[in-house]
Amino acid sequence: MRIRKIVTAAVVAGVAVGVLSGCGAGSNPSDGGDDAAAGGATKLDMWVFAELHGQVYEEMAEKWNEENPDKAVDLNITVYPYQDMHDKLLLAANSGQGLPDLADIEVGKFRNFLKGATPPLADLTEAAEPYVDDIVKARLDLYSRDGKIYGYPTHVGAFVAFYNTELLEAAGIDYTTIKTWDDFAKAGATYNSSTGKAFSVASTGVYFTEPLAIAQNGGQLFADDGLGNVDVNNPVVVETMEMFQDMKEAGALSTIPGGSPDNEEAYGAINNGDFAAIVYPAWYTSRFVDYMPDLDGKIAIAPAPQVPGSDVLTIGGGGTGTTVMEKSEHKELAMEFLAYAKLSHEANVAVWEVLGFDPVNMSVWEDEAVTHNPDNKFNKYFQTNLFDVLNSVKSGIGHFKSFANENLPKVDNQFRTVTLNEIYENGTPAKDALDQAQSDLKNELGQ
Repeated sequence: MRIRKIVTAAVVAGVAVGVLSGCGAGSNPSDGGDDAAAGGATKLDMWVFAELHGQVYEEMAEKWNEENPDKAVDLNITVYPYQDMHDKLLLAANSGQGLPDLADIEVGKFRNFLKGATPPLADLTEAAEPYVDDIVKARLDLYSRDGKIYGYPTHVGAFVAFYNTELLEAAGIDYTTIKTWDDFAKAGATYNSSTGKAFSVASTGVYFTEPLAIAQNGGQLFADDGLGNVDVNNPVVVETMEMFQDMKEAGALSTIPGGSPDNEEAYGAINNGDFAAIVYPAWYTSRFVDYMPDLDGKIAIAPAPQVPGSDVLTIGGGGTGTTVMEKSEHKELAMEFLAYAKLSHEANVAVWEVLGFDPVNMSVWEDEAVTHNPDNKFNKYFQTNLFDVLNSVKSGIGHFKSFANENLPKVDNQFRTVTLNEIYENGTPAKDALDQAQSDLKNELGQ
């Protein structure tokens, strides 16, 4: 088993070569060779865009082979740059040639692979059966269509709040009193007025935290009309975006270098103490540990702010769906292995211990030997335990259906390139900015 990293940004230029040379599924177009590896293991080619994901799959392949010597796999993982991999995979899927056996597909790209009457992805529903009762259904739904599962999730991505207690205590703010968005707004305005510094983030480069509050308010970004037409200026979205705009104007939110908390410029700013609170998915624990060493021991994890009376306490944000190609010559083995590698208890322990992500297999949430291991680097870093927080809100993990709409990438692009800048940078009233977004999107989508 091996992981090969492709670092060029011009990978797609080589796809035509692979297609023309007739490389089929089960054979990496850039790595010839037999389908079967030495020792009788079956070679499975896998494409990913995150090297750490590859390390988890490699670990799970070793465990699989130990438990299933008669069905051993030789996992050949290739790591491509994010955009290059998705472009390359879509081109290969459309041509039916040059495909790997397995691939990671980021949630924002996944719907591009489910269009048409016969998706290029294998139906993974049956292979999931041994594990499905323990898996957060909302995350499986992200990668499903017409009742069939086409991808297995990597994490829940439940939104939580990260508070720099050192900064907040110096400003006389107790983070444990922040329960609702109103509490969050008041604490933010107080912090900003007393310190002159930013409290939390108004992202212009990612539309992520606001959908949490939209879901808590019972809203969506697409109409519930059976057609899924874009509906970004409905009253719930307007009211929610006005709430965030009010927080920005009151000083509770500030824009951040790089446009979102999840980039190198932002890591530096947060590490320097320029922001005191981040509301983001639970997988952001890994960003603190990996990129913000100066905050070790200073960050408390707490439930995300709530909307009083809402049944939705949190939603999943972001994600990667791992899939098997329908044309894989080793489809049945690949599906069985993938279910083990993504949905089993063992796999989800690795997702936490290696990646710091919140596992989709809920049995791990109850395994205190794993979740409260004092030697775990994530448990060492934070003042509070992530799984104590997750278990306190698990009954309220909502499914934000808009994240599964095939037109979400276009809506997301509109907000990231135009709408959020209008609201947060230019001060355009939220309703006006959303009315314009609705008009632009309807024209773009032909609705």
